[in-house]
Amino acid sequence: MMSDFISRSLGWVSAKAQDILLRILASGPVPKHVGFIMDGNRRYARMHQQEVKAGHAEGYVALRRVLEICMRLNICCVSVYGFSIENFKRSPQEVEDLLSLVQEKLLEICQYGDLLDEHGIRLNVIGNKTLFPPRLQAASRKAEEMTRKNNRAILNLCMPYTSRDEIFTAIQETIQEKLDSDSPFGEITEDDIDAHIMTNAAGSPPLDILVRTSGVKRLSDYLLWQGCEDTQIQYTDGYWPEFGLWDFIPILLDYQRKAWSTPAHARDLS
Repeated sequence: MMSDFISRSLGWVSAKAQDILLRILASGPVPKHVGFIMDGNRRYARMHQQEVKAGHAEGYVALRRVLEICMRLNICCVSVYGFSIENFKRSPQEVEDLLSLVQEKLLEICQYGDLLDEHGIRLNVIGNKTLFPPRLQAASRKAEEMTRKNNRAILNLCMPYTSRDEIFTAIQETIQEKLDSDSPFGEITEDDIDAHIMTNAAGSPPLDILVRTSGVKRLSDYLLWQGCEDTQIQYTDGYWPEFGLWDFIPILLDYQRKAWSTPAHARDLS
């Protein structure tokens, strides 16, 4: 009984400490848009002698945890790399396990979308969805529609996605738009293409921070257009299922330090 009391007391103290810390962090400069490359699910599973699909399932638990932290910090847009087009090259069993997990989580959003509704989060499934089987395309559309009226924050679930495909599609759409217009074709500008980049078309603000877990230092064809200018790239050693507030704090503090060191007039222009 005493051990249970001590455990509950320590849990309460930890929760209060985290709440105070989040309030302090939220009072400083806060990024508007954070992207995550959720890397390390498979290695996490192997480290714990689990099947690969168990690592991916733990990764979705971590996503819910991190999304709640972001909302409490008033970060208004989160983009996560849910499924790369390159993932279709993995073993058929792993691909099927991943697709089944994605469908399960999308259906959970439709049935138990408490976190998204609580924080007013609109879900955008971003990528070449025609590559998904029909059952998953239908689940994506249903999940998006269920949150369409939410307007306080955005969750971009990028799948199946690569930046090359996104940029290629944006160029195609820009050219087609020019061809369909009544005016002369004219010059295609960077702004024309930028308007057709999927995250921008979905109403996302510029990408402030891009985080990759697991210690691997590469971008893996993710948000390359969005991250080519002022984005802070951050790498952290832990696997994605382990990622939480204490991993996020140094990243946020580094962002705030750089924001505070930027002259006020420069921040106003950004």
